[in-house]
Amino acid sequence: MEAVIAVLALLFVLFVTLGVYATVKVVGAAKRSADRHLTQARRTVEDHTLKVKSFAQSGPAGEIAELRLKLRTSMRATQDALEAGAAEDQSLKESLGLFERLSAHGHELDAELRRLESEPDRGTLGKRLPELRERTHRIARSADSLRWAARDRARHFAADDLDSLSTQIDLETGALRHWTTADQQPAAGPAATSAASSPSRSAAHGPDGPAPGRTRPDTARSGTARSDTAREPASEQAHPAIAPATPRPVYPWQKKPRPESTT
Repeated sequence: MEAVIAVLALLFVLFVTLGVYATVKVVGAAKRSADRHLTQARRTVEDHTLKVKSFAQSGPAGEIAELRLKLRTSMRATQDALEAGAAEDQSLKESLGLFERLSAHGHELDAELRRLESEPDRGTLGKRLPELRERTHRIARSADSLRWAARDRARHFAADDLDSLSTQIDLETGALRHWTTADQQPAAGPAATSAASSPSRSAAHGPDGPAPGRTRPDTARSGTARSDTAREPASEQAHPAIAPATPRPVYPWQKKPRPESTT
C-alpha cells in the first residue's frame, strides 16, 4: 500500500512539474510574441513620424528626419534579407557578422540624429549636417551592398538549379518519346534485306549463270509447290469442307408442328 501511495505521489509531482514547465513555456512564447508585435508597432509609428517630419519640416530638422528614415529603412531591409538567406545558405553567416558590426555604427548614428532633432541652435546643426550626411550614406551604402550581394547569390543559385532541372527534363522527355526512333528503324528493313539477299543470289548464279552440277532451288521449290497443289483437290474431294445435313428421324409420338396463325 505504501508503494502505491509513493508511486501516486511521484506521478502527481511529475504532472505538476510538467504543467509548470508548459505554463512557463507558453507564457514566455506569448511574451516574446507581444514584445515582437510592440517593437514592430513602435517601429511603424516612428517611421510614419519621420516621414511626416521630413515632409512637414524644412531646413536641417527636415533633413535629419530624412537621414534617419533612410538609415532605418536600409538597415532593416538588409537585416531581413540576410536572416532569410542564412536559413538556407550557411555562407551568409559571415555576412551576418559583418552586418552586426555595421549595425553598431548605425545605432550610434541613429541615436545621435535623434538627439539633434531637438537641437535649438540651427547654425551648429547646419555645420554638422555634411558630416552626418556622409556617415549616413556610407552606412546605407554598405548595407545595400550586403543586401544586393545576398540577393544576387540566391538568384545565381536559383538559375543554376533551373538549368540543371531543364537538362534533366529534356533527357526525360527524350526517353519518354523513344518510340519515334523505334518507328524509323524498321523503314530500312526491306531494303537492307533485299540488299543482303542479292549478293547471295549473285554468288550462287555466278557471273554467267547458275553453276553447273547444281540444282536451282527455285525450280525445286516450284516443283514441290506443284505437287502440293495437285494433292489439294484430291484431299478436298475426299474430305469436303462442309458435310450435307442429314435428315433427323421422325418418331410416332412427336406432335406435328402447327402453322402460325395469321389472325
